[in-house]
Amino acid sequence: MDRSAVGDTAKPPLREQPSNASDYTVDSTSSFVNTPTIAFTPDSPVHHRTGYRRVASFNNQDTAYHGPDHPLKPSREQEHGLGIKNLKALPSSSQASLSGPDAPASAKPLLFPPFVQPRREYKPAGEQIREENGNWDGYTTDPYQFSVASSESQHLREQTTAPTGQSFEPPVLWCKSKEKFHHGKGNWLAISILALSVYSTLLSGLWLGVAIAKPRFGHGISPMGRIPPPTASLLAAAIAKSIELSFVTVFVAFLGQVLSRRALVKKSKGITISEMSMRQWVMQPGTLITHWQTVRYAVSNLLGVIALCGALAAILYTTASESLVAPKLKMGTLDRRLLYGRVATSFANEPYIGQNCQTPISVSVDPEYSGSTCTAIEHSGQAYHNYMQYLSNWTSNIAAGRGSSDLSVRPAPLAQLYDNTTVEGSWVSIQNMTELSRQHSPSNYRRVVTNVTMAMPHAGVFGAMRDPINNILQPEHLEASLGSHPVEHASVPSPVINVLCASMQKEELASIVYSEWPRGNGTAVNVTGWPSVGFDIPVHPSWLNSTPVDDLFGFGEKYERRPPVFPKLPLPYNTVLNSTGWFADSIYLLATSATEEYTMCSLRASLTARCSTEYEASISGGSMNAHCEDPDDDLAYGKSYGDTTDGVIVAKDWATVAGVWGKALSLNAGITDSAASNGRLLTQLIPTTQGLDPSLPSIAEALAVLAGSTLLLSSSDSPFIHFWNYSATVMTLKEPQHQAFTVALRFKDFASGGTQQWQGIFYVVLFLTFATNVCCLIYFLVRQGLVTDFMEPQNLFSLSLNSPPSQALDGACGSGPVGEQLLVKWYIKMDQQREHFYIENGEGQPSIKRRKTRPLDFETDKSPIVETYTKLSSRHSSLL
Repeated sequence: MDRSAVGDTAKPPLREQPSNASDYTVDSTSSFVNTPTIAFTPDSPVHHRTGYRRVASFNNQDTAYHGPDHPLKPSREQEHGLGIKNLKALPSSSQASLSGPDAPASAKPLLFPPFVQPRREYKPAGEQIREENGNWDGYTTDPYQFSVASSESQHLREQTTAPTGQSFEPPVLWCKSKEKFHHGKGNWLAISILALSVYSTLLSGLWLGVAIAKPRFGHGISPMGRIPPPTASLLAAAIAKSIELSFVTVFVAFLGQVLSRRALVKKSKGITISEMSMRQWVMQPGTLITHWQTVRYAVSNLLGVIALCGALAAILYTTASESLVAPKLKMGTLDRRLLYGRVATSFANEPYIGQNCQTPISVSVDPEYSGSTCTAIEHSGQAYHNYMQYLSNWTSNIAAGRGSSDLSVRPAPLAQLYDNTTVEGSWVSIQNMTELSRQHSPSNYRRVVTNVTMAMPHAGVFGAMRDPINNILQPEHLEASLGSHPVEHASVPSPVINVLCASMQKEELASIVYSEWPRGNGTAVNVTGWPSVGFDIPVHPSWLNSTPVDDLFGFGEKYERRPPVFPKLPLPYNTVLNSTGWFADSIYLLATSATEEYTMCSLRASLTARCSTEYEASISGGSMNAHCEDPDDDLAYGKSYGDTTDGVIVAKDWATVAGVWGKALSLNAGITDSAASNGRLLTQLIPTTQGLDPSLPSIAEALAVLAGSTLLLSSSDSPFIHFWNYSATVMTLKEPQHQAFTVALRFKDFASGGTQQWQGIFYVVLFLTFATNVCCLIYFLVRQGLVTDFMEPQNLFSLSLNSPPSQALDGACGSGPVGEQLLVKWYIKMDQQREHFYIENGEGQPSIKRRKTRPLDFETDKSPIVETYTKLSSRHSSLL
């Protein structure tokens, strides 16, 4: 466009000089005509919407009209009010040409400049506009007339005179709802919301059930299982997130439907601005803090409380799922169940132990001694290893000053099983050694008696824990960094060994030392054939000679036990062994101290029903121990299987195993005066006083620890009851059988549920989410259709923009509503004649006069939109 056609005043930006546009008016040919003077009318406020007066955010002067010449007449700069303007250009039909004295003949049609583009405003039916002396008073003669809302176009309309005698006539637009505001249950939006509601309800209910049930996944979730742990965690997180997103979508839709329907119902309590903001709590949880005032007002009713709970549930749902549902490695509860263990032989079956000893020397190479040789090496290796650990503990206790004569607090016996499982025994049947010594001392001799009994756990439990038949997750099935900790409390008999030692004089030993017999004649014994070749030793049923300690050791016909016969009296620091007695259930050791004091010890093994076996495993190994003589132990074998003899069942076959063990440890080296190191140390542990020495272990304790490995070997693959319940003649089964026993078992695997007690608070979150989902699903099923969600920003914006201003929000257009304005009741209404929706507060609109419309002379059918509105608005208000 040629700028010279406009004149010098058109060179600066057009909006900076609105008075330039006021120099023109529009004639009947839609051309701008020069207007030399502009008359200001007080009834034409700046940026007011036609038919309504904009509420001022701030006005520091009296805006009442006092006449055009009154000194208090407000100016345009003194009246404030924020508004919103549509700057979209009008259609080509709204173009105008510039004319006037200064306009060139070649002036072309122009679009309205931005400040004169008309803003189309809705006026309810029945409102009128009157035109007096050429001035517009804010009302139009057409019930739905639209007018230009910009300040400049207002001035154009306010001109009292025009050279052409024509006034500006703005275009007429209709604000009629183009689409239905209610959709039936077959609408895609209603179907999708209902589908999401069903999904969220079912999945949140499943999630709550899993959190309550706390299922254990066993082999299903493990590095070697069907689902690796990282994959399981990712799946749980993804499902929880889908539940959260679907819940938020459904809950926001629920709030929108409740509030929209309430606003449409004429007899309802309406809606408030604070309630309109509730959907933001769920979608933008930070508004609970930043807009706390709306929260304060909204939670005063039931729907506000529900919305707040729903928002908190949405915020914490994934956290609650991670705490209570996501699989994690955790220790289970102690469950009593049956476990099955492998049984292949009787207890202390020496041939079976030899056959299963791992050696490269097969039976074909050494058919007679292959097994016993391997077993002897195994005995010596394990026994000395256990012994050194035990002595090391004693050294530490002595250095720390923790020595005691009370056997229950002295160092416990130790052992090793399969090189990775630490075994701890238990001292049982503890007696008063001082009193026992006095009781069996003759009048002329101060005898020292030591009687200790050591219990070991049943070694078969170790194999049962790893038997695939029991389906227990093993440490190697889990990640090395996490490990597994199965804890088992098994109701099985425990093998025990009793070691009884008593000091004896040389004269008291004469009846059981062959070299001291008259037939021995005090000569040296031929050790090559001892005791069977060349020795005339009476056999059973002879009970041999009596001794002063028959009642102490249980010798003689009364006790059905023959005393031992030693080949000779050992030299100091030496020991001799008797392990070949006729049907003997014990082995015997004779030791000589440095002061030539003699001590005889008996070693006897049995099974006790007063104990149970505890086993705990981890990725680095495990531990076993014998839990004995606990009156509160419901899993003690004697309480599960009552048919026992005083709780102790002697194992007669153990003497054979102990014979191989004793020779492997050089306990019979004294027969040749070899002075073995083991014998020397044992003789140095012989007590010299009645009672236990707080600073040293006794020889009885040392022998028990050395023999502990024999109990573990003897119980491996043996029955989990106290007797052999298979063939009476065959002590070894060709095919191992599984035998059941009762256990209290707990182990680590991947499971749902919290790991800390405080995490139980998240059950509230899971329950609230599920309960809210159920309520929303019921609501959508009952309603069977959706109305337009007027709480959505785009819908609320359109509704508000096409609604009249309200005095209830006086001063809120710049900074937003505050205080009591948040509690104003609003209703969505419809002009049924024009099918137009608008929102207004329930307190009415003052200062707007509406003329009654003349009824139509003929009847017309209502449109579907009007019928739907009439039906919904006539309903009774719901509880929400």
